[in-house]
Amino acid sequence: MRSVCFVVLLLGISCKSKSEKGITKVDKAFMQETVVGKDVQLIDVRTPEEFNSGNIDGAVNYNIINQETFLKQIENLDKDKPVYLYCRMGGRSNRAARLLKREGFTQIFDFSGGYNAWVKE
Repeated sequence: MRSVCFVVLLLGISCKSKSEKGITKVDKAFMQETVVGKDVQLIDVRTPEEFNSGNIDGAVNYNIINQETFLKQIENLDKDKPVYLYCRMGGRSNRAARLLKREGFTQIFDFSGGYNAWVKE
């Protein structure tokens, strides 16, 4: 009986979803299908220089490096609608997603590949 419980516990741990409650990791195909060309809250959390060198269709730039300014900027977003985030490779957007969650956002989509994956063929 113990070994059965251990196996069930182990399976539960190893089958952890790619999403944390309220934060869902998404890929390029999801972004192309769900975000591009649609009226959504798409936030590029890179620096203004990175943003100006290229960005995903319709994104606005809220630089996560300045957390105080970032927190003020997200006040302009609708907490009841999905928010789509990306950065260069996924690290900063992950940080931004956690901040959004802390501030009461419930539908957060983090493009884990970031802009580098977006421009990659």
